[in-house]
Amino acid sequence: MLTMYSTTWCGYCRRLKTQMDREGIRYEVIDIELDPAAATFVESVNGGNQTVPTLRFDDGTAMTNPSIVQVKKHLETVGS
Repeated sequence: MLTMYSTTWCGYCRRLKTQMDREGIRYEVIDIELDPAAATFVESVNGGNQTVPTLRFDDGTAMTNPSIVQVKKHLETVGS
């Protein structure tokens, strides 16, 4: 399942969640402020920064602050 790393105060995260909900894309949300391991993962794919939204796909790839178009295209590619 697609995982979104987020925070409660992130406007970009709220926007992407709304867009993915509208498109029927299933995902799990993990708040990096409550989960140190999630924060470490986000830092590992963002040059040491806790940049959200960061998405992790079933194939192990990650995207940071993607558009809904980028998310849909990647999901079509990985077959999720």
